[in-house]
Amino acid sequence: MKFAPLLIFVLLIAACAHGPLHEKDYQRWWCEKHGGELEHRLPDNTRVDCLTKEYALEVEYAPKWAESIGQALYYGQSTGRKPAVLVIVRDKDDERFLKRLRAVAKEQGIKVWTVRPKDLE
Repeated sequence: MKFAPLLIFVLLIAACAHGPLHEKDYQRWWCEKHGGELEHRLPDNTRVDCLTKEYALEVEYAPKWAESIGQALYYGQSTGRKPAVLVIVRDKDDERFLKRLRAVAKEQGIKVWTVRPKDLE
């Protein structure tokens, strides 16, 4: 029984180490996977989440789909790269936002990728 407090402590530390994912975690994961530059700074001090040879990528949660379109278009124009969005889909409810994003992205020539928490496991 004297090991029970130690076991609880170790389990709590392990749980904290695998906390919830943040936007930066998805950004880093995608950018490393595609050989891009994280947080590329533009002359106006805005930052492209990930800049590759081909794409200027904005990473955003699905409910902010409309905001991601404007940022992707601006980053693409500012860098001479194709605009792109990595949309973070956390649950089934996010699918409605993804549908809206894809409809506009198709018309505007924005490449769309999706990522879910399980992809980073």
